[in-house]
Amino acid sequence: MSGNSTGVLFRITTWGESHGRATGVVVEGCPPNIDLNESDIQKELDRRKPGQGPAASPRQEEDVVEILSGTFEDKTTGTPISMIIKNRDARSEAYDEMKDIFRPGHGDFTYHKKYGIRDNRGGGRASGRETVARVAAGAIAKKIIGHAGIQIIAYTMELGGIAVERISYEDVDKNYLRCPDSNTAKKMEAKIEEAKTNGDSVGGIVEILARGCPAGLGEPVFNKIDADLAKSLMSIGTVKGVEIGAGFQAARMSGSQCNDPITPDGFLTNNAGGILAGITNGDEIVIRVACKPISSIEKEQQTVDVNGKPVNISIKGRHDVSVIPRIIPVCEAMVSIVLADHLLRQRALRG
Repeated sequence: MSGNSTGVLFRITTWGESHGRATGVVVEGCPPNIDLNESDIQKELDRRKPGQGPAASPRQEEDVVEILSGTFEDKTTGTPISMIIKNRDARSEAYDEMKDIFRPGHGDFTYHKKYGIRDNRGGGRASGRETVARVAAGAIAKKIIGHAGIQIIAYTMELGGIAVERISYEDVDKNYLRCPDSNTAKKMEAKIEEAKTNGDSVGGIVEILARGCPAGLGEPVFNKIDADLAKSLMSIGTVKGVEIGAGFQAARMSGSQCNDPITPDGFLTNNAGGILAGITNGDEIVIRVACKPISSIEKEQQTVDVNGKPVNISIKGRHDVSVIPRIIPVCEAMVSIVLADHLLRQRALRG
């Protein structure tokens, strides 16, 4: 396995590099006769593309998707769906002076050790640019789970150490950070401007909810749905931690506090985050991901070159100050892809 594919029945394979001619994805296992055209994909890509808000890279990519196969008269045919998104605003010359230097926080060092060769232009395959293909695949997955009544929503819970004080879902679309607390969003925006002025970057926490998920999705032992969700989200380059339900707080609870009482009307609490024994229980799935700060910063850092010689580096160019909010549709996509896969697996098992 090359590590470029994920899923069992609903399976995706992404391809392409940050400064290559294009990026794309092949989606296998999508059921036939689902309404699908390029505008369905495009609206998701538009949420992720660069150039939106002061936190985002000024790289001007239109991120226009083209469906190459797998549809006919705006319906899926059941055959592999191939999509391409061309790179139109890559400026590879900006990376020439760093081609033999390992940038701190990036995959330069590890890619060099693994392959003995690396594409230094914008991070190559390790770049966040790869996530555009995931979002394209996630748009199809959202169609599949949407037919089952499952809805995905994600938003910013924390940025640069500033956490929301309340959650109002109506506020999520009222600010570019997709923060459910408009007052806190203003503080977060100020934090971004401060980091930008200082030549630095900030991380954050995103919460993802899956509503309307039926009970029974997930496999025993090694393919638990929470394990697959955690793996899919951890496969996003910026994510360094995942928690579900009460998460790490569960370690600080007693059993009587942590267990979710069951009544004829359902669960009274949701510390389990909608998953018990690796199988969905019909409650809302609650996931939080910790996203590290952007690695490319202007502040001078210590590193080495390919020969092990010490070097100080200051990274110039067009880079995000924070992965938030552009990471949010990526998180939604990965959760949708896992749920679509497990939904199809459950149908194969139970009909």
